[in-house]
Amino acid sequence: MVWYEAALLMVGGLLFLMFFGMPVAIAFLAINIVGVYIFMGGMIGIDQLVANATTSVTSFALVPVPLFLIMGELLFHTGLAIRVFDALDKCFGGIKGRLSYLTVGGGTIFATLSGSSMANTAMLGTTLMPDMIKRGYKPHMIMGPILATGGLAMIIPPSSLAVLLGSLARIDVGALLIAGLVPGLVLAAMFAATIRLQIAADPEAAPGYAAERASIGEIARALLLDVMPMGIVVFAVVGLILLGWATPTESAAFGALSVIVLAALYRKLTWAAVVKSMTGTLAVSAMMLMIIVGSTTFSQILAFSGASSGLITFATSFELNAYLILAAMFLVLIVLGMFMDQLSIMMLTLPIFMPLVGLYDFDPIWFGVIMLLALELSLVTPPFGLLLFVMVGVSPKGTRIGHVARAAFPYICCTMLLVVLLTLFPQLALWLPGLIRS
Repeated sequence: MVWYEAALLMVGGLLFLMFFGMPVAIAFLAINIVGVYIFMGGMIGIDQLVANATTSVTSFALVPVPLFLIMGELLFHTGLAIRVFDALDKCFGGIKGRLSYLTVGGGTIFATLSGSSMANTAMLGTTLMPDMIKRGYKPHMIMGPILATGGLAMIIPPSSLAVLLGSLARIDVGALLIAGLVPGLVLAAMFAATIRLQIAADPEAAPGYAAERASIGEIARALLLDVMPMGIVVFAVVGLILLGWATPTESAAFGALSVIVLAALYRKLTWAAVVKSMTGTLAVSAMMLMIIVGSTTFSQILAFSGASSGLITFATSFELNAYLILAAMFLVLIVLGMFMDQLSIMMLTLPIFMPLVGLYDFDPIWFGVIMLLALELSLVTPPFGLLLFVMVGVSPKGTRIGHVARAAFPYICCTMLLVVLLTLFPQLALWLPGLIRS
């Protein structure tokens, strides 16, 4: 079988099964069974498939994923995240569009603490949306900032998806985690500027109202008691890696431990919160690991059948500029994001993309940040962007995907602008990892 027939069978078959609603993990398993039977010698290939199942999910590099998920779940269910928002609320006073700015500021901090885009979006929607509706904010000033800031957890460390990307693409996980910090903060600043421009264009979009002003003492007390202790969690996750004192796995463990200690000190570590946190972590982790089992073998079959090398030879035969190839890869990620979840997209594309990254001499850490931004965009890409559905779920009745997508559009433009900036100035992503290495 020639390479393009093998690629069509594997990739086309997988997309076909997903199109008809088959769960991602089952679709990978089904197409893998067909692939190993055809390309790896029948039942011997099936035996190899079973052996790969254990090897693919027992990687030490995957340990931070459930630990980061535990952190986010505990912060949400113990109410520690809400305390941060209440403290920041006192700082913003009565400025116009206060709650939209609070969404960006508080959401960025929570992204630094949680590592989960879904948890970030769900928490922002359930805590801030009711008050914003009551204050008369227009829908795009409510849903846009929540959607945009929810996706920041994809690139600001700790990001569970960055850990998966690093381990699957064989990129330094610690360097990739740190590389997302500066671009993430730049993106948050862009979101705040977008809110300011929207308010300037339509002052009624975020009506002003007389907010109760907190005294300097109250603000200082709230920051000291509710925000500053969260710095322990940030230091445990980001600081330990920056200082070279811990690996990503160790820092994830310290981060989870620090959240447990803080919740206990605040007397919020209840049995109900622990059970809910562990249940949520188990559900997401199991889903991720099942997909990894299938996708690892999928990558091996593509390589074994010659599809991967054939695709690379075909792509390079056009002698295109390296950045046109990058743009094509970015576009593929966005299009796939309309129909697939982010983990499945990574599994499908990494076996093809990473050889091209090496061939065109792209820095793998820089490319990892670009890919995470593309995956963040795919979360809000109609018709099936995951965060769009989360937003509809926490919005008032009658809210449709179209309303949510229009609200997200200006913030999608911000992410696209950041991708351009990263292409022109790669040091935005590479400066911090270079600092650690030196």
